[in-house]
Amino acid sequence: MTEVLKFLQENTFYVATVEGDQPRVRPFGAVCEFEGKLYIVTNNQKNVFAQLKANPKTEICAMDQNGNWLRVEATAVLDERKEARDAMLAANPSLSRMYSADDGLMEVLYLKDVTATFSSFTSEPRTVRF
Repeated sequence: MTEVLKFLQENTFYVATVEGDQPRVRPFGAVCEFEGKLYIVTNNQKNVFAQLKANPKTEICAMDQNGNWLRVEATAVLDERKEARDAMLAANPSLSRMYSADDGLMEVLYLKDVTATFSSFTSEPRTVRF
């Protein structure tokens, strides 16, 4: 998980969801590890949150400047604990411009049943699961 976390922290990543039969993709920039799980964050007023609640299966993709990319397949699970929101804010201080742990908007979700595949144009894909 550490390698996946680092790659996502170092690169803009894109979260894919589905709305009906239409795929939806948008950039994210905040991720953290808390209690051995990988977490993402969003606002509960955004479509992405409603989409993840309706269908928690998601894919995340990121690419670095050297042409290496990461694809993560997972199920997003809402964690309503303040401690999880605090951990996200501590790991991503820039989020404090948009959220506070008790604002009623910030939602954190951890990823479970993760299959993460590292790929490039020059080597075979490598998969890790957690």
